[in-house]
Amino acid sequence: MDIRRALPADLPTVFGIYAREAREGHATFDHEPRPMELWEDKLAADDHFLVAEHEGAVVGYATSSPFRPKPAYRHTRETTVYVAPGQQGRGVGRALYDDLLTRLVGDGVHLVVAAVALPNPGSLALHRACGFEEVGVMREVGRKHDRWIDVVFLQKVLG
Repeated sequence: MDIRRALPADLPTVFGIYAREAREGHATFDHEPRPMELWEDKLAADDHFLVAEHEGAVVGYATSSPFRPKPAYRHTRETTVYVAPGQQGRGVGRALYDDLLTRLVGDGVHLVVAAVALPNPGSLALHRACGFEEVGVMREVGRKHDRWIDVVFLQKVLG
């Protein structure tokens, strides 16, 4: 498996991974896929947008983004990892996170945060394995598929 910067040719697959989760899952609170322009903007942004490629196919992606737009948060980044259906449990998420966190350390980032919609034992296990710690739960903060969803927030101090 190779981890590399996302390319324009990867965007349809990334779009598809996210679109499925938006329509069928609860890892995102979007109900519909985000437009392709959003992915193009994310690719053009001065931030990290990585993909995991296995046997020529994109099987997951990871991004980092500003936590909040205020200057005091400039050393904190929010991270996101999505793995394609059927690829969970194969080390894709871990490989993406290992690479992303290394890049963020190189950028001088102090803290990374992540949010996981519950239940999601696989994502929680991934975050814990990568050294994240749970710092709080927001109860019933989102509603999707006719049910209330809790979100756990996690963080990892990088340096």
